[in-house]
Amino acid sequence: MSNLQKITRCLISVSDKSGIVEMAKFLEENNVEIISTGGTYQLLQKNNIKVKEISQFTNFPEIMDGRLKTLHPKVHGGLLTVMSDQQHLSQANDNNIQQIDLLIVNLYPFVETVAKTNDEAEIIENIDIGGPAMVRSCAKNFAFKTVINDVLDYQILKDELTKNDFATSFEFRKKMASKAFYVIAQYDLAISQWFNKDQYFLTGNLKQHLRYGENAHQKAGLYANSNTGIVNAKQLQGKELSYNNLNDANCAYELVLEFDKPAVVIVKHANACGVCVSDNIFDAYLQAFNADSKSAFGGILAINQEIDEKLAKEIVGIFYEVIIAPKISESALMILQTKKNLRVLIADFKNDISSQIKSISGGFLVQEQDLKNFDKKDLLQVSKNSVDDQEIEQLIFAMTVCKHQKSNAIVAVSNFQTIGLGIGQTNRVDACEIACSKASQYLAKKNNLQNLSADNYQDLMMKEQVYLASDAFFPFADNIEIASKYGIKAIIAPKGSMRDNEVIAKADELGIALYFIETRHFKH
Repeated sequence: MSNLQKITRCLISVSDKSGIVEMAKFLEENNVEIISTGGTYQLLQKNNIKVKEISQFTNFPEIMDGRLKTLHPKVHGGLLTVMSDQQHLSQANDNNIQQIDLLIVNLYPFVETVAKTNDEAEIIENIDIGGPAMVRSCAKNFAFKTVINDVLDYQILKDELTKNDFATSFEFRKKMASKAFYVIAQYDLAISQWFNKDQYFLTGNLKQHLRYGENAHQKAGLYANSNTGIVNAKQLQGKELSYNNLNDANCAYELVLEFDKPAVVIVKHANACGVCVSDNIFDAYLQAFNADSKSAFGGILAINQEIDEKLAKEIVGIFYEVIIAPKISESALMILQTKKNLRVLIADFKNDISSQIKSISGGFLVQEQDLKNFDKKDLLQVSKNSVDDQEIEQLIFAMTVCKHQKSNAIVAVSNFQTIGLGIGQTNRVDACEIACSKASQYLAKKNNLQNLSADNYQDLMMKEQVYLASDAFFPFADNIEIASKYGIKAIIAPKGSMRDNEVIAKADELGIALYFIETRHFKH
């Protein structure tokens, strides 16, 4: 078997006609006979490319509205002939089967059709039969035949043919066949899933083998099933991303995507340790970092604005594992490059995740992503005390951060900055105590105050105006008592406890403004 296989005849049948005219002209200029079907044939003919219609090649008409045109022995025989097998060659000759060296096919747009219409007849008509059959035949016989089914591979094909005197190498054919089988598998899965609503299919392309998983003794890999998100971010510098880097980076990325104003999120071990929204990104960074500078060390930094030189100078003074931003200026990148191990990612800041998947013993769980956004109309005032619209926005900010933290979660904020986070606790009392205690300690440090009494802490918190969010309802009024002890001004929490009335009564007794929302926001 020769490694190089000459290309002298090509069959083209494409739904996506991008670049096909240029590709066909290239083939024609190099004396390749072109066969084509339906609309592709008409397009090539219109562009003065010498092309033979499929019915001329098979001596059989296209019938049934084009459903039957390439399902013919002369097509599949021309693709499946083992060129090193004399019996194959003899049978091809006896049956007047001409060899097809190159197949350029892309499939009917089934997925795109399902996305745009519920018309069952139109969807069914976009189930391709002949295309996948030809691709499968050609890919199976990759030892001798070449298949191309991605517009993006046209230039790669041109380079391969130019390099090899209009032949393709075995390695190239095998690579294209591998890609072709994956495309068919994805296509068939999409069709099967449309028919079988009670089945769930999960596939992805291996982006890279990771050095290890959460721990050094665990194997891991990174797979992509879309063209957006952290998985497809461009790494500008730094060491290879680890499993934990990617997991934490995604947590920071998903949270920072919540905000339209300049925002900064710092994540440590899949939980935020500092979040701030401000009028400018530099101030947002300083406040996010100062929210918990100890935890920020070795964390993941996500910024939803361009990183400029001024901000980069501030960032490099701290050890971060990963930085994520939509854009970085050249001068800023030069500064960041002084930290050689720092991983710097440019992401598209588009969240197209519609479902979340978690493996469990014997299977996996699938749920919609928690995409609930909050605004003023979602908040129901249940206490006698109320707050103004600006303070409502503080509560919304607190709840937005809270829904991204591990439950049980309590978040304390002031001036659109997290100052106390009680995360991942087994009871809400501890979560509330931790969040409030951290908030009071932060404010004491900020104001250079030491050895404060409980009353002093309460006065300080009331002066600074601190707001609290809970990811689920308060089962008892004790959380309100803790909040009052620390001087919390207003609280937002889901309703639904059997003791909601007791919780509301306690808020009224202690003078705290309490707002309920309809939705719970656990994250496990």
